[in-house]
Formats: sequence, C-alpha cells, structure tokens
Amino acid sequence: MIKNNSFKEKINEIPVPREKLKEVLRIEALSKVYHQKTHDVTALKNINCTIHKGEMVAIMGTSGSGKSTLLNMISAIDEPTNGQLYLSGKRAKDIYKEPYASTYRKENIGFIFQSFQLLKDLSVEDNIALPLILNDVPQAEIAKKVKWMMEKLGISDWREHRPIELSGGQQQRVAIARAIITNPPILLADEPTGALDFNTTKEIMQLLVRLKEEKDQSILLVTHDPYVATYANRILFFHDGEIVDEYIMTQTDSDLDQILAKFKLITRGEA
Repeated sequence: MIKNNSFKEKINEIPVPREKLKEVLRIEALSKVYHQKTHDVTALKNINCTIHKGEMVAIMGTSGSGKSTLLNMISAIDEPTNGQLYLSGKRAKDIYKEPYASTYRKENIGFIFQSFQLLKDLSVEDNIALPLILNDVPQAEIAKKVKWMMEKLGISDWREHRPIELSGGQQQRVAIARAIITNPPILLADEPTGALDFNTTKEIMQLLVRLKEEKDQSILLVTHDPYVATYANRILFFHDGEIVDEYIMTQTDSDLDQILAKFKLITRGEA
C-alpha cells in the first residue's frame, strides 16, 4: 500500500498543463519608450507573458535589455507607453496614478533587492514590521505576525540586531521576510543574490523555492546568473527590450547547459 506522504509526493510530480494553472499576473502588449531630446529610446517592445500562482519565472538578459524596466512597470513605479496589466484576470486600472499606485503596491507587490534596502537605524524586527505599520495593522497583530515570520525563516535570534551587524545572506533573509510579511500575490526579486557568494546564493534560492511551494507564492526573478535561473520553473530571455526565447525547466542535469547555451546566443545577438 502506498503511504499518504509518498502518494502526495507522486501527485505533486505530475505536471499541470499551463492552461489549468491559476493566473496571477498577465502582461499584454506592454511597451515603454523614453523620449530624449534628440531621439527616442525603446526599453520594452510588445511584452506578452503570464505568471501563474505558485510559479517562479526568471528573466535573463544582458544589461539594458529591459529586465528592470519591466519590474518597474509591474510595480507601477514607472508607467508604460502602451499595454495593460491584469491581476487575477482583472484589468489593473489607474495603477500608475497616485494614490492608486501606492495602494496597488501595498496590496499586491513584495520587493527583494540586490542591495537589501534595509533601514540601517531599525532593528531586524522593526524592518520586517515596516510594511504592516504602513498598512495600519494593529500593533498586537504586527507583533504576532513578525514573531511568526522570524520563526518561519529562522531569524528570531537576530531580532534586535541592526542590519550592519548581519552578513549579506542574513540581511537578505530579513529582506525576504519583510517582502512577504503582507502576503503579496506577486514577489519581485531584482538580482536578489547578486551580492552573495555561491553557498549563500544557494541558501537564499532554496528559501525562495520553499516559500514558493509552501505559500503558493508567485515570484518574478531578474538574474544574470544561469545557476540561479535553474531554480525557476521557466525562464524568459530578454534582448533589446523583447522576449526572444523561453525555456521551461525539465528538472534534469541538462537544464544548466541549455540555459547557458541560450544565454550565449542572446549575448551574441543570435537569438
């Protein structure tokens, strides 16, 4: 007889057709043109993609290919020239105007940055609590949620430390806790391991995968590191503001070689 846990593991290994997955974010015909005095710069050209619930999607491309610009559009930091965003199938209206932009970010987006972006004068505990404070969550509930989150991520021992007292990997764990404390549907990670060594990178990526699986968290990850990209479910390759290729992970040893090969073609402009 198959044990319950073994049966669940086997079921989880069965791939779900993409059309059956729950849509969290859909991007349609998104473009961005910056108008300069002497010429126009096209940063994004007709971007179309969908992010599903519980999916990690990596974006790879050379510098200036539009990766970070896309994150700015998704997070309503910058407004696209054309195109639409849809959240859970509904068109996101007026998100590029205040106060709607701030509300949209608070309710839907969590951020993880390469440079951590922790407030140096606040303790670990207070840094994690900050999004809840900004959302006017009652103090008793804040204390409870922050305590649970620190325990979940194994950072309770650092609760009174300042960021400067922590290593890079420890600071990124705190930044991840802060990013997900409000349970945002979408987590945007811009080069989250760019300042970390290999072993710490591995730990952080394993943590993100665990959060993705346990919380059904949707993650959009920008990286230039093919190894980091192997933790994603699929990869979108950017070049000159366009999606020029896509790779769906096979969970085999060939994934890294395939990613490297595609990335080399893109850097040579042969995609």
